[in-house]
Amino acid sequence: RDPDWCCDGDSMKVAEVFGPTVQGEGPSLGRRCSFIRLGRCNLSCSWCDTPFTWDWRGKNGTRYDPAVELHDRDVASLVEQVASQGTDMVVITGGEPFVQHNATTNLAQACKHQGWRVEVETNGTIAPGGATLYVDRFNISPKLSNAGMHETSRITYPVLRAFASLPPDQAAFKFVVTNTTELDEVDNIVRHGRINPNQVWVMPEGRDPATITTRNTTLTDEVVSRGYNTTTRLHVLVWGDKRGV
Repeated sequence: RDPDWCCDGDSMKVAEVFGPTVQGEGPSLGRRCSFIRLGRCNLSCSWCDTPFTWDWRGKNGTRYDPAVELHDRDVASLVEQVASQGTDMVVITGGEPFVQHNATTNLAQACKHQGWRVEVETNGTIAPGGATLYVDRFNISPKLSNAGMHETSRITYPVLRAFASLPPDQAAFKFVVTNTTELDEVDNIVRHGRINPNQVWVMPEGRDPATITTRNTTLTDEVVSRGYNTTTRLHVLVWGDKRGV
């Protein structure tokens, strides 16, 4: 990766800030909010829908330029921008927010100080540390083999167990699934990660409404029978595969 792939403190690499919109996935589905999308990621999922935050070499087919896609922002300016959008919930996402660990924690603290609900989307490979004091819910998305990486890169059980030990309302686990066979992988991660099935949401992989609808239809009965929750991708159903919504 490029040598400045991580920054920290109050300065952050940011891809985009947008809102008001809605949370499109997981237990807060449909809730009005703002998004802060950070740059950089420590994984490289083959189906990633935000490769512009990390794919500088064209692994997924398009080579993005970090000088174009990422912007240096400070926490205060981000909070000011979100405040202008008039929402009471902010979702910090990526990329992988905890690549910029200290800055993400500072951002979460500043947002919480505004009285906003704070959610962080993470792949569950980097421990949250002090961010647990300021984040209302972590939406943790452990990656399955369909992401195209070896398990040792995408699954870190000590970190997943740390998230699983948080109060139930503070952690939700979201798995991106393409077919019912992959639910066996979910079962395995849930078991070894000591995750409560009530905190699991299974989401269909897909970047267009037709794929999402078809996979939701195929998956839902089996998901429910295994004791898990299901989620769609509301933003894709409404706006399609667009950025900044």
